[in-house]
Amino acid sequence: MIPGNQGVFAPQSSSGARGGVIASAQGQSQSASFVESVCLPKLRSAQNDDGGWGYRPGSQSRVEPTCWALQALINVAAVEVSSEACHRGLQFLRSAQLPDGSWPFAAGQEVGCSVTAPACWALLSGKNSFEAVAAGLNWLSQDRPQDSVFWRRLLRRLSPARHRSRQNSAYRGWGWNPGTSSWVEPTSVALVVLGLCPKELLPAGANERRQSAEAMLYDRMCPGGGWNCGDPLVYGVPGKPLVIPTAWALLALRRYPQRPENLASLDWLAGKLPDEAGPGSLALAQICLEAYGHKWPATAHRPDDLYSNNEFLGSITTTAWVCLAANSRRSWLTGESGEAAR
Repeated sequence: MIPGNQGVFAPQSSSGARGGVIASAQGQSQSASFVESVCLPKLRSAQNDDGGWGYRPGSQSRVEPTCWALQALINVAAVEVSSEACHRGLQFLRSAQLPDGSWPFAAGQEVGCSVTAPACWALLSGKNSFEAVAAGLNWLSQDRPQDSVFWRRLLRRLSPARHRSRQNSAYRGWGWNPGTSSWVEPTSVALVVLGLCPKELLPAGANERRQSAEAMLYDRMCPGGGWNCGDPLVYGVPGKPLVIPTAWALLALRRYPQRPENLASLDWLAGKLPDEAGPGSLALAQICLEAYGHKWPATAHRPDDLYSNNEFLGSITTTAWVCLAANSRRSWLTGESGEAAR
């Protein structure tokens, strides 16, 4: 079992060695100006006629980019949820939900998947979303990755290659698709959402499932800190951590800020950033480090510094993450803005 709660999503004091100013006032001002003049107009203009967003402007609407575009418009641009753009986006999400409570990658598909968690997250801001969010959370609670079932664990223990992996498959997270295996990113996003939702929306057993998923993340941490997508050891060789899975895992485990695993992973993340050139990775890392009160490395790029390279390849998700990283308001991440409207 994970140790007791040390304060949900509470950043560390800025007076300690890990605290301090996340970014200079000048850097924050430049990022805010960039978001206002470039990113938000791109998001507004990329909304499709059906109310959703594609992964890139002009592409078919998908659930995941729609969730992140809505998060940016509501929480950064301060667009009212009753506005036409937000109303149509939220309606797109509600209409894409499947009868079992889950969301598929795209409207019209018949199998739910990992985008159920970000869909619930986005709908927490919407009106008349109480039942939709509750149904999505219920689906998440019932989704069981197959790598944690008894017979799969037994086969793994009997396998001659069992010494090549140290992971404990009894811990249960979430996969990208139902009935597969636990992975770091979908597990982390689901954990963040469970931590944000009002208690009355949570299904029975949610706390136990949350504890198992948290234990799964700690079990999957790479030696020395950080996370990759799944197994920390590949054929007995330590896997290399990656920025995005590490940022998500740390955000999911924020209520344990003083755990040695968290501290080691924060050190790895901060040390990796000067060599990072992906704007999406940098944006998530900025959100993560700020959540822990950790300084932004002086030699690291800021996400908006890289726009001139390729305009983020037109990615709606990256553009939304950059918006959220540049904005000091974190109600979308802390749950301080309230709960889903009934």
